[in-house]
Amino acid sequence: MDHDPALPRHAATAASGPAEDCLDLRVMATTDLHMHVLGYDYLADRPSERLGLSRAAALIARARQQVPNCLLFDNGDALQGSPMGDYLAESGGIGPRRRHPAIAAMNALGYDAATVGNHDFSFGLGFLRASLEGAAFPIVASNLQPRRPLPVSPHLLLERRFLDRQGRPRRLRIGVLGFLPPQTVDWEPALRPEIAVADILDSARAGIAALRQRGADLVLALSHSGIGALEPQPMMENAATALAALPGLDLVIAGHTHRVFPSASHPGGPGIDAERGTLAGKPAVMPGFWGSHLGLIDLRLQHDGAAWRIADFTCRAEPVAAEADHPAVTGPAMPAHRQTLRHFRRRIGRTERALSSYFALIGQDPGLRLVTMAQRWHVRRALRGTRWQDLPILSAAAPFRAGGRGGPQHYTDVPAGRLTLRSIADLYLFPNRLCAIRLSGAEVREWLERSASLFLRIEPGLSDQPLIDPEFPSYNFDVIDGLDWQIDLSRPPRYAPDGRLAHADSHRIADLRHRGRPVAPGQPFILVTNSYRLSDCGLFAALAAGRPVLLDSTARTREVLRRYVAQRRVLAPDSRTGWSFSPLPGTSVLFETSPAAAGHLDHLDTPVEQAGLGPDGFLRLRLHL
Repeated sequence: MDHDPALPRHAATAASGPAEDCLDLRVMATTDLHMHVLGYDYLADRPSERLGLSRAAALIARARQQVPNCLLFDNGDALQGSPMGDYLAESGGIGPRRRHPAIAAMNALGYDAATVGNHDFSFGLGFLRASLEGAAFPIVASNLQPRRPLPVSPHLLLERRFLDRQGRPRRLRIGVLGFLPPQTVDWEPALRPEIAVADILDSARAGIAALRQRGADLVLALSHSGIGALEPQPMMENAATALAALPGLDLVIAGHTHRVFPSASHPGGPGIDAERGTLAGKPAVMPGFWGSHLGLIDLRLQHDGAAWRIADFTCRAEPVAAEADHPAVTGPAMPAHRQTLRHFRRRIGRTERALSSYFALIGQDPGLRLVTMAQRWHVRRALRGTRWQDLPILSAAAPFRAGGRGGPQHYTDVPAGRLTLRSIADLYLFPNRLCAIRLSGAEVREWLERSASLFLRIEPGLSDQPLIDPEFPSYNFDVIDGLDWQIDLSRPPRYAPDGRLAHADSHRIADLRHRGRPVAPGQPFILVTNSYRLSDCGLFAALAAGRPVLLDSTARTREVLRRYVAQRRVLAPDSRTGWSFSPLPGTSVLFETSPAAAGHLDHLDTPVEQAGLGPDGFLRLRLHL
């Protein structure tokens, strides 16, 4: 039943063969759940109809009723990313007697296999091991090389008996590979003594060969990796397209970048058919994030007397829409849900003003200012008595929740009044550690140039030009507290969103000042940042690499923020974050934010005009430059 991997296995327009030689198979997938097990928005403290495995489970049950043969997979990043995930990691106790609720829910839903993503390692290898040991389904991680045993396999061969179109049982052997980004150890440097993560494509070639040798009829990849270039490159982070092009691989589940594929909004490119749902001609899906979609690949398999081949297929990502919570998920998750709510409703302080990120990308965000104040407070205390104590301390932070792919509800919104642990999680989403490095004035300027690449180039004298580059995530838009500067939008961005130098002769940062004085190129500073910024990849990697690290704290930024709020008790942070746009007379831009921002326009220093709702539900604001 094996075949030559070099031979084509996909014939999307092939004529239907005899019914006794055909078998229909539905492949279902979730990805990037990020501990959104229930349809509940912990940061808003209310149910959500748009997310959650408990909502996607209703789609899974319905999809299983429609066809006789199904497989269900998860594509990684399930264990971290919500207050429930943080609470479980911090409280401990996950083990044989207390299964992780995400794993328990997947057990109840009958997942066939899963892989791990980079964020599944965020709480350390011990927590990951204890969580995965509770899985009743196999975990595959083909490019993961652990120094000590983990409950994962480099490849899987699932043997299933499915019914063909005549209702007769037929044996099918499905090979499964799983991949996570090779950059995982760069993002989590503490993992380096414990794991290595190899190149995705090299690992895939070896895995495909091994599975074909074992008699796999189909080989699919659970690729916790985004849809990127078709042309292979070493150690690709977003390798799903190049992966699909490998001979012997039949279909791909992609993830990591929180996109929906196929969809009209997904970018095309060589090897990418966002309408048909193919990568390098192979069927593929990327089912969003947080349980927002269920990926579905329907295959019509035809046996040609020697092997099963894909004769036709359809791919789609079905959105969750007001589905009822499925009891298979709510049962295992409800005890942890209640504990999470009790924990995160604890009061720790008070704010005299609302803390929202609705206007973070146009220079006003009191919550972000609070984060930078807390970071500076911690580092100043940590460096007291050292030879660095007299250097000026700058504090960098980015708005993690500022719309983008998360949609028009994905914003920080903490009302004036009591501050709780939920408020702290809303203000700082990720479990990053606090760090401090030494930079020169010239390097600080380049840091800001990279951040300023968030904005599209604006043509002076034109009206209603789009302001934000949709390919630039807001979590890379660092502002630096302690400085003042302007951004000249008439200049093209110096850097591309991935950090490549795009316009070497362009400089957007103007009038950069510290305490009212121009910043000199050689002026020394301490920059407070997070552990993610110190990794060997990403937008700021070239600047952070090799710079003197003055503090590599074990303290997580969110815990520092909690301690700062608890000590100060009552806060009223300024909303201004130190920067503004250089004036461009006769020019206006359109800025998208949440519709909820309409109730906060009176607090803006810069006047704006409402310009209606966009097609994705964002409120458009007109800003005159």
